[in-house]
This record gives sequence, C-alpha cells and structure tokens, in this order.
Amino acid sequence: MRPDRYLVRNPFGRLRGRTQARAAAATIAAAAVAAVSTGSGERPARTDFRVVVPVLPLGSHRRPMRPGADLSAHGIAALLAEFLDRLDLRAVTLVQNDAGTAQLLVGDHDDRIGRLVLTSCEALDNYPPGVQGRTLHAANRVPGGLFLLLQSFRSPFLAGMRSSLGGMAKRPIPYELVRRRYGPLLSDPAIRRDLSAFLRGTRKDTYLRAAERLRTFDRPALVARGAEDRMMPPETGRRLAGLLPHGRYVEIPDARTLIPLDNPTGLCAALRRFIAETP
Repeated sequence: MRPDRYLVRNPFGRLRGRTQARAAAATIAAAAVAAVSTGSGERPARTDFRVVVPVLPLGSHRRPMRPGADLSAHGIAALLAEFLDRLDLRAVTLVQNDAGTAQLLVGDHDDRIGRLVLTSCEALDNYPPGVQGRTLHAANRVPGGLFLLLQSFRSPFLAGMRSSLGGMAKRPIPYELVRRRYGPLLSDPAIRRDLSAFLRGTRKDTYLRAAERLRTFDRPALVARGAEDRMMPPETGRRLAGLLPHGRYVEIPDARTLIPLDNPTGLCAALRRFIAETP
C-alpha cells in the first residue's frame, strides 16, 4: 500500500507528513537525529497500525520555515499539536524519539493523545543530552560554529565517531542514510537557520519545568530506553516513567539512542504489547 502524503500550511511555513492507512493511529514524531532511523522503525509497525510521520523542522526537513517562526521546543510542540488537529487524528498513540517535545503537549494540547510513548528522548535535567547535544549547543553559540560542526557529517569517519552520530547507535550507521537525512542541513542555509533557532530558543530547564505537568497525564504512557544508551540514560527514563500516573518503563535490548535503527523489531514488539494491554 502506497503512503498518503500531507502538507499542512500555517503562518510559519509548511509541515509535511506521510501516512499509511491501517486500523489504529500511531503518530511517530522524530527529530533530526532520530530521522536517520525512523524509516527502519516504521516498517514493522505498518502491518498493524496507521502510521503517520510528521517531518518536524529540526534538520531533516526539505522546506524551511519562515524567518521569525517560533522553533523553540514549545514552538515545535505547537506545530505537532496543529498537525494532529489539521489531520483530525484522535486517540493517537504518540511516539517520539530523540527530541522531547511531545512531553510539552501534556496539560496543554493533549486532548488528541490516547497513549504517549517516549523512546530515548530528552527529559528532565538531561538537556542538552550527552556529549553530542552539548557539543551541538556549544557550536550554535559561536558565529559559524554550527556550519563548521555539521561539515563533519561529510566524512564517514568523523560522522561515525563515538562523540558524534556513531555513539548513538550500537552498530555503524550506513553512511548513505546519514547523507540522505542530513543533506538539507549540509546544503541549505535556511534549514540550518531552523535548527539554530530550535537550539537557541530552547531553555536548558525546558523539560524540568514541564515535568510537573506529566503527573496530570491520565492515560497510558510508555517510556522506552535502549539498554546500552549513553546519551539518554536508562536512569533518566525510569525517573520519567515514575512521574506519569499510568507510566510503564521498558528497556530495549541490544540498542543505544537510535532504537529504531538498532532494534526496530524489539521496539515494535514493545509498542504492540503496550497498545494491546491498554485498549
């Protein structure tokens, strides 16, 4: 079955997405880094669910947002909420990897969420996360720093280092996948501007300030972490699950941060089990 594609327009630009019609709706929101692996994680789920994937303006998008758009974590969360509204998606299982912006919908724009799944994402005091996140933010504070840092992705060796993308996956990420997903960041200054706006506009305490609202989420929630994740530590995941009244915690074996790339079968099995047990 060929996927349908959507284009949601708003005053700040265009938000693209794609869906494959199945029974239950599952929205996968991936950040720039997570987008490297989203494709492999979708396929095992497509036979069971209607999978809808918005392309958030965090570096893997092809069309830049308008200058001045609010691309802070709260602004990205608002775009995600608008995406759900425009497609009239209801009782969705909202899944997010890497970025933590889905947490910011709780207590504000969460009426369309039936279940929440947070897999290896920014949370609590783990922002910016790991050496990769801290390096990215530090580079963004220096004029021209983000551009220079991203040039390292042109080299398979540099991109594969443990202090870069290589440290986020247990096995080497195919370089063609890196080039395809990071092509817009490398070639389009406006796409880099969007990523820079997100880094500049998101406060260090964003997810700590949002944590109290998580206690009000009265629907099923699952927090999944890669058992060998160094960037999004399992301990942070356990604390996050403890804040959610109906929260569960699971570790996906043989995986680091990019769970959909390292162990898509294990992640989808955990998702299916969670959804089946929380009708």
